[in-house]
Amino acid sequence: MGRFYAVLGNTVAASLANTCVWFAVTFWVYLQTRSVIATSVMAGIYTVSVAGSGFFLGSLVDRYPKRRVMLVSSAGTLALYTLALGAFVGAPQGTFADPSSVRLWLFVTLTLVGAIVGNARGIALATLVTVLVPEAGRDRANGLVGTANGVAFLVASILSGLAIGFLGIGGMLVGAIGLTLLVILHLWTLAIPDHPEGVSREAGTGAAGVDLRGTIRAIRLVPGLFGLIFFHTFNNFLGGVFMSLMDAYGLSLVSVQVWGALWGVLSLAFIVGGLLVARRGLGANPLRTLFLANIAMWSVCVVFTLQSSIVLLTAGLFVWLCLIPAVEAAEQTILQRVVPPARQGRVFGFAQSVEQSASPITAFAIGPIAELVFVPFMTTGAGVTLLGGWFGTGPDRGLALLFTVAGAIGLVVTLLAMRTVAYRVLSAQYRGLQAPDRQPQAPVGLAVSEAAAA
Repeated sequence: MGRFYAVLGNTVAASLANTCVWFAVTFWVYLQTRSVIATSVMAGIYTVSVAGSGFFLGSLVDRYPKRRVMLVSSAGTLALYTLALGAFVGAPQGTFADPSSVRLWLFVTLTLVGAIVGNARGIALATLVTVLVPEAGRDRANGLVGTANGVAFLVASILSGLAIGFLGIGGMLVGAIGLTLLVILHLWTLAIPDHPEGVSREAGTGAAGVDLRGTIRAIRLVPGLFGLIFFHTFNNFLGGVFMSLMDAYGLSLVSVQVWGALWGVLSLAFIVGGLLVARRGLGANPLRTLFLANIAMWSVCVVFTLQSSIVLLTAGLFVWLCLIPAVEAAEQTILQRVVPPARQGRVFGFAQSVEQSASPITAFAIGPIAELVFVPFMTTGAGVTLLGGWFGTGPDRGLALLFTVAGAIGLVVTLLAMRTVAYRVLSAQYRGLQAPDRQPQAPVGLAVSEAAAA
């Protein structure tokens, strides 16, 4: 486990640098241009890039030694941030105040790609849990990964604003370059194996290209696994409703200063949730834990905006965010168990791309739906008479109603999904592979090979 902790700490430092850079660049671009459109375009490009890059980055994790992929990832990030710093230093004064400036978008692109390249490390870390952690402790290790991500997000949220305020974008990039260089030097000293003992590299994984067809075939060979991935995709689609509109709703209740400070506190929920998983694990059936967590999350979403109360909203958000690490750890634990190690990078990358693809769709669609349907309904429409007496009226209550409806849909879909054949089959598959008279990993590859032969 010592090597796992070392790799985890190294990855957290890299994630902190990348997250801090992207947050800081977003703040800085808005302060320079005062253009909401510019920051919206940046957010859209980022989410689309994260969704689209998973296929390619996952294939790299499988095709090459994981340590090499992580080193190349950080080296690429270092090079791109250095180029971005050069583009900033060499720019004439006033260049970045124009939202249509080519140099501005060159700078944004360099920092964006630098951050996206770093995502290969996250995929590699998920596969290294299989390599470095005994099977009985993987759920807890995944909980630690969730905690580490929460810490990185919290610290980056604080540091990015402070860095822009006190150091400027140039000083912030110098700091990120220095931290990335330290990450590379530390990673260089670590010896990281590629596969668990007794498990050999799958034949054909060194083939060039993304091998999307082979990845889909590997997923199909595990009954119910596609269902799990698409269930997460649907949840991300609904979850995007909250992430897209929550700022607007929160700012209708409190000042921007209070709202910003509140999110700093709420970020602690990721850490608390991850620590709970790291301490208690996910139980004998992580799939059941995943669905129970979703039931709790969507139940909270139904009620936390029923009244116009910042206290109710804060309590609901804290519970919701606490449960996210359990959901993510459960999915990772299942994939690490039922997917052959030599295919895990591509499957994790595929899952990331498919699941994250829902977020841009929500971001583009939910704004018009809220503005044209729900806000008028609770401001001047029939909702004032039907619900206004106890629910309240006004634009903020229109957003609140949208949150309640999304939560109710998520709850119903989760309850129905637990009754499907895919849920029962995948649950039985996981428990079957955990039988104590079987070896931890060999049966997975054997089962897949036998299924392929059939």
